[in-house]
Amino acid sequence: MSRREYMVNIVVNEIKISQVIIDPHYEEKHASTITDEIILELVKQFDGKVFDFQIIKGGYTYFEVDKLELQGKFYKLIWVLEKDKMYIGVINAYRR
Repeated sequence: MSRREYMVNIVVNEIKISQVIIDPHYEEKHASTITDEIILELVKQFDGKVFDFQIIKGGYTYFEVDKLELQGKFYKLIWVLEKDKMYIGVINAYRR
């Protein structure tokens, strides 16, 4: 499966984000509890916030955000920002 791209209009870590790119990796183990739509709703919660990164590697800044709540359920997202780009790349997502 290939990555899927969605348009958004949010600001994260003081960067205007216009796109979310979702890697299908989460579907291997979490397809029964996660969808692209859930991931997009979780990412929208990032709007206006600043997050601490986990690691910077090869032009990518990696983040983990845990205990994101949506409709009474909690989720964890692993995502990246690429230097000088305006997208969030979601690497993995799962329900807690």
